[in-house]
Amino acid sequence: MQADFSYEPVCNSAGCQIGVTVLADRAHIRGELRDDAEAAGFRVLHSMSLADYANGAITALGDVLLVDCAEDTAEALALLSRLDMRAGKAGTQMVVSTTMGALDAIFGCFSSSAPQILVDPCRSERAIAIGRVLAHVPNLRLRELGEEDRLMLLRLTEQVGRIAEKLEKVTQGQRAQGGAFRFESPAPNWHAEDDSYVMTKDRKAVPKLPRAETIRLVIKARKARAHYFEGELFADPAWDMLLDLSAARVEGDRVSVSSLCIASGVPATTALRWIGQMVTAGLLVRVADAEDRRRVFIAMSQDTVDAMARYFAEVGVSVDGFVLA
Repeated sequence: MQADFSYEPVCNSAGCQIGVTVLADRAHIRGELRDDAEAAGFRVLHSMSLADYANGAITALGDVLLVDCAEDTAEALALLSRLDMRAGKAGTQMVVSTTMGALDAIFGCFSSSAPQILVDPCRSERAIAIGRVLAHVPNLRLRELGEEDRLMLLRLTEQVGRIAEKLEKVTQGQRAQGGAFRFESPAPNWHAEDDSYVMTKDRKAVPKLPRAETIRLVIKARKARAHYFEGELFADPAWDMLLDLSAARVEGDRVSVSSLCIASGVPATTALRWIGQMVTAGLLVRVADAEDRRRVFIAMSQDTVDAMARYFAEVGVSVDGFVLA
């Protein structure tokens, strides 16, 4: 039975009910999105397939845009890119749901609007995303909320709070020290005995990342814990992604969004929230594919690379392998 989220009509500062556009090729999902938007207090301006919207007259997007795109066809990607630019300029809030198979192409379409991207979501996950949109609306009054709904929203709030708290600590370190972790600088007359450290004119001494095989051993050891304990006890998607990106950096490989989501060890939608937060914090960067501008890879920023190299050196993982047992 679908939870009954019932809200007073949501209005903007002018007193007009906030409008939403629903675009989805799958008719049953389009109907669910429309019903959930109306239940949340929005006024549905348009509800149609992506193709119908693309072929129709140009219309206003409204304040909120809900999109479901399961296939990364050229026509769909072109429309999403246009919607991204329009939504970014207009300040329209977007919620986009897609499939794991289409994620990489869909992710690459968005650079201006900062949408919530959901991967193979259930209806309740889409309702939560709509709820996050409502969080930006002032003076919202909730008429009725069941105990199960309260617990669900509480878990969501706790999760977002933990993300914000961890990232705030990281960004504070970056602002104060120029990196994600704090380490003392070497003395002016310091020099390396080999090439484990590098010196440049504008950069302080920075250790190199260990070999990819060594980093993969660290990742393998982390995953082995799930053989003996409940995996969720050790969920740390940000760190798992940084480890995977570190190994890829040494190997000279590019990492797709979908691959990074898998490496995170958490559901793809959760991983995407982490990726978005880490890009905002400057830990990760989007890298466009020179051969296909629609495709986007994720990489560590140079400060993050340096911080990871310092971390490995601090815990006894050298360029040549483990130093400490």
